[in-house]
Amino acid sequence: MLNLTPVVRNLLIINVVIFIIQSVMPVATYYLALYDINSGYFKPYQFLTYMFAHGSFFHIFFNMMALASLAPILESHWGDKKFLLFYLSTGIGAGVIYAMANFFLHSQGGSMLGASGAIYGILMAFGMTFPNMQVSLFFFPIQAKYMVFVMGFLTYAMDRSGQVAHLAHFGGAFVAFLLISFWRGQERRR
Repeated sequence: MLNLTPVVRNLLIINVVIFIIQSVMPVATYYLALYDINSGYFKPYQFLTYMFAHGSFFHIFFNMMALASLAPILESHWGDKKFLLFYLSTGIGAGVIYAMANFFLHSQGGSMLGASGAIYGILMAFGMTFPNMQVSLFFFPIQAKYMVFVMGFLTYAMDRSGQVAHLAHFGGAFVAFLLISFWRGQERRR
């Protein structure tokens, strides 16, 4: 049985409740998704809300399984406030990186939703914080420091729809790398 920590439990509940709302009232997705900055649908609050909305049962299922599997260890290690700051920073950062890339590349990104940017932030943080911990990935043991790369490759290789926001995954992992590096620098100065 998973040993859920308070922030992780609350994040799971929020995501599931929002998914149920989306299922009952599909128009809710319109207000929650992150739209291309160049579109008339973009609102700044979407940098936060997009990460709590999901596009399908499997989308939320896999994101929440990753959250429930790895995040409690990070929350126990860092404490609830630092973990929540980290989670929101990587999720928002992933959205900002995705939106800025679309803006500067003049691409029409449409809309994006899901916790995947924050989840890839968690994967990166887990690999950096507990690099030699053995974890089970699809029943195969792997060191945590390699897990983020394997998951990134698998997500990219298995995307047949072309609708996966790989740049957001990278953005969440990149923001996590920056945050962990900054926190390590702060600890060394003490």
